[in-house]
Amino acid sequence: RPIDRGYLINPDLQRDIWSHLFNSLLHVSPSSSSLLLTEPLFSLPSIQRSTDELIFEDFGFYSLFVADSPSLVHLYESSRRPDSLLSEAQCSLVVDCGFSFTHVAPVFQNCTLNYGVKRIDLGGKALTNYLKELVSYRSINVMDETFLMDDVKEKLCFVSLDVETDLQIARKQGKDNLFRCTYVLPDGVTHKKGYVEDPEAAQRHLRASSSAAMEPNKEAYQLETIAKTEERKRVDLTKNEFDLMNERFLVPEMIFQPADLGMNEAGLAECIVRAVNACHPYLRPVLYQSIILTGGSTLFPRFAERLPILDVWRGGSLLASSPNFESTCVTKAEYEEHGSARCRRRFFH
Repeated sequence: RPIDRGYLINPDLQRDIWSHLFNSLLHVSPSSSSLLLTEPLFSLPSIQRSTDELIFEDFGFYSLFVADSPSLVHLYESSRRPDSLLSEAQCSLVVDCGFSFTHVAPVFQNCTLNYGVKRIDLGGKALTNYLKELVSYRSINVMDETFLMDDVKEKLCFVSLDVETDLQIARKQGKDNLFRCTYVLPDGVTHKKGYVEDPEAAQRHLRASSSAAMEPNKEAYQLETIAKTEERKRVDLTKNEFDLMNERFLVPEMIFQPADLGMNEAGLAECIVRAVNACHPYLRPVLYQSIILTGGSTLFPRFAERLPILDVWRGGSLLASSPNFESTCVTKAEYEEHGSARCRRRFFH
């Protein structure tokens, strides 16, 4: 990948990817086009210079506008809900949990308050790696199957609302264990993609409350009859499948408890509190009432009722379509006259 932990580290590879994108897929003429680019928060000046050289010197774009993800998410959500508190106060707290890291960023009047931004160096990549380690230790070696385990994570993992209770349930046998499910690996002949053996059984925990799960003889038994009634056997290592139990909720739990992975960092809840407390006291009640979740790693069931993964792109689309967008961009002529560092000040909030 040309990008590592959100930052551009291989401009040559990025040039090849963008060249294919602009020429073969989008069919755009850079010399007559403006580019809206999103960059991670706190990008280093050396990376910014490499990006500007790539955009203006290699591709020759007419102008450039650089934005960060939180401000675009806020822009989209405020336009989508014009009567909401978020829109009226022009203030929100954006939780962006992506591939490499998680940012908690307060936004005020479409500007990210950098002094209040908090970061966790943990995202979807680390969660997939942790799931690979758990499955490899307990069942089958899948350390080299990143894309396959991404699929397992997306289909079967969820956020627990009561970890202690769910751990007790995961220890139960047979139909009393609401979390046990089987994932079948691809064999390359009959099926080329992995799949969940019994999708109905894999969703039992979502239909049973924690209190009902502690007394499964009635409701859990009824739910079990809908799915398979026979007891699960231990994984046969000669077969092309493995079982998941407490891994399903322990992996997403790392976002809230990074210390369990040996990381000396605060969890998501504590990061939210620290980000809010870094802002003016008048803003704090509004920030707590206007939390926006975005990013692929927020798509676990029970993470939130609504998880707008495309908000960054949608906000960027609104910004690029605004009448005054061109006037806020840095043109190629300005870049050649003043250089990258001076032009970048226009996008600094």
